[in-house]
Amino acid sequence: MHLDFFPSRTLTLYLAKLFIVRILAMLVMLVLVLIMLDLLSTSGDILAVEGNGQGELLTYAGLRIPQLIQRFLPYSVLLATIISLITLNQNSEVVAMKAAGLSAHQVLAPLLLTSALVAATSFAFNERVVTRSTATLKAWEATEYGALPPGSDTKANVYITDGTNILTARTVTGSGKGIVLGGVTWYGRAPGGQISEQIRSPQARFVDPGWELDKPQRFEIATANTTTADAIVVGEGLTPQQIELEAIDPDSQPFWDLGSAIDAYEETGRRTAELRAKWWHKLSGPLSAFLMPLLGAVAAFGLARSGQLFVRAVIGMALGFAYFVVDNAALAMGSFGGYPPFLAAWAPFFLFLLVGETVLIRTEE
Repeated sequence: MHLDFFPSRTLTLYLAKLFIVRILAMLVMLVLVLIMLDLLSTSGDILAVEGNGQGELLTYAGLRIPQLIQRFLPYSVLLATIISLITLNQNSEVVAMKAAGLSAHQVLAPLLLTSALVAATSFAFNERVVTRSTATLKAWEATEYGALPPGSDTKANVYITDGTNILTARTVTGSGKGIVLGGVTWYGRAPGGQISEQIRSPQARFVDPGWELDKPQRFEIATANTTTADAIVVGEGLTPQQIELEAIDPDSQPFWDLGSAIDAYEETGRRTAELRAKWWHKLSGPLSAFLMPLLGAVAAFGLARSGQLFVRAVIGMALGFAYFVVDNAALAMGSFGGYPPFLAAWAPFFLFLLVGETVLIRTEE
C-alpha cells in the first residue's frame, strides 16, 4: 500500500469535483422528493388552522428541509459514491489509474478527502442551522400549527412532577424567572394517588413560589364539575431551573451548549445515558459521510465486462445501509442503558471503518 495518497493534483481535483457534483445532485433529488411527500401528509393539518395558507406551508418547508438535509446527507454520499465509482469503472478510468501505478487507496483518497470536508460542513450546518429549525418546528407543532412561537429559545413538550402531582406544558419560552409556559395542564392527585382534578390554562408564569395559571379551567373528578377562575397558583415546589432541565432537547441544542446542560442535569441525580449518547452522536453522525466512499469502494474495482459490476454495486450499497441500521440500533441501545453512551455513538463507526478497510485491503491491495 502506497503512503503518497495524492500523487497527482490534476487527478485529485478531477475526482473531487466529480464526486461533489454527484453528492449535491443526490441530495437535491432526495430532499425534493421527501419534502413533497412530507407536505402531502402534513399540509392538511397546517391548512386546517384558520388563517394559515401558502405562507405557512413555505414556512414549514423551510423548517423541515434542514432536518432532511441532516438525515439524508450521508445517504447522498453513499449513492454518489456508488454512481461515481461505477461510472469510472465502466469508462475504464479505474483501470487506467491502476495501470499508472495507483493503489486502491490512492484512487479513493480524493473521495475520502471530499467526504471529510462534507462531514465537517455537515457538523457546522447541523449545530448552527438544524438545531434552531428543529426547536422552532417542534414548538410550532406543539401549538398544532397555530401562531408561530417567537424567538429561537422556545422549547416544546415538558412533563414534570411535583410530588405526586403532574405539570405538562406544550411550549416553554424564556429562561430563569421569566419563563412562560404555554398550553399548560395540571393534574392534582389525592392522597391515595388518584387524580382528583385537572386544570387547563393557555399560559403560566412563575410567581415565586409556584406557577400562576392564567384563566384556568378546573375539572373536578369527584363532582364532574368544571369551573373557571382568573388565576390559580400550582406547583409551588417547582422552580424555573427544574423546568429548564426538563426542557433539554438534544436535537434542538447545539453541541457546545448540550454538554453543560447534561452536566447540570446529572448533578440533580438524573439518568443521562440517552443525552450523553446523542451528544457523542453529534460528532459521529456527520462523520458517517467519511465512511461511505470506503464502504462503497467495492464498486470501483473489478472489470466492468466481467458481469459482476452490478453485484459489486449492490454489495457496496448493502454495506452502507448496514452501517445506518447498526448505528440506529446502537444509539437505541445506548438510550436505555444497554450500551455505554460513548460506545453506542462510536462503535458502529469504528466497526465499519475496520470492515471497509479489511474488504479493500484483502480484495485490492
